[in-house]
Amino acid sequence: MIVITASPISIVLADSNPLVLSAMSEIFDKDPRFALIATSASAEGFLSTVMRIPVQIGVIDWSLPILGGAKLIEVLREQENAPRLVVYGEATGDHPRLAMAAGAAGFAPRSSDVQGLLKTCVDVSEGRMVFPFLDVRELSQDPIQQLSKRERTMLEKLATGLTNKELAAELEISTNTVKFHLSNLYEKLDVKNRSQAIAFYYSSRLATEGFIE
Repeated sequence: MIVITASPISIVLADSNPLVLSAMSEIFDKDPRFALIATSASAEGFLSTVMRIPVQIGVIDWSLPILGGAKLIEVLREQENAPRLVVYGEATGDHPRLAMAAGAAGFAPRSSDVQGLLKTCVDVSEGRMVFPFLDVRELSQDPIQQLSKRERTMLEKLATGLTNKELAAELEISTNTVKFHLSNLYEKLDVKNRSQAIAFYYSSRLATEGFIE
């Protein structure tokens, strides 16, 4: 049974396959729970739209030209009021975990029926993270627990958006010491930059709080 929310969920779709994009457009356009704002065949087109128009949810193809899904998510993480992103892709390989690590809010496999995609978008719009192909038992083995007390404190403050200079002032250490701790932190979390570290932090926290389905 479809439950209609007080106001439709605004959504933008982006997929490099024109047939998939057309089919998704028709499905979302007919569902009264959603307000389809725009569609795009590229990451750049999607980014241009959501930077101009406030949107709640974005459904993206992991292999979007030219930026790709991972880079698109990274760019949007730096923007205020960015849409929560659902990756619609193949569940084979490591795609669900990579999407989560990049900072997506959900993953819907192309192999599942369309109702699964619609439900994922509704759940994500309500603040949940949905990664059905990830083993929560593995996520509970949290590398964050391997961090030193100083590194955990730094990660928590990093997640609030502080710059290196602000971290140094907050922790009463030099900026060089901040860079040293961040380098160690990135290595332990197996991430490459602060955006990925922040995504990992929030993903890990949400997993332990039971928001991942």
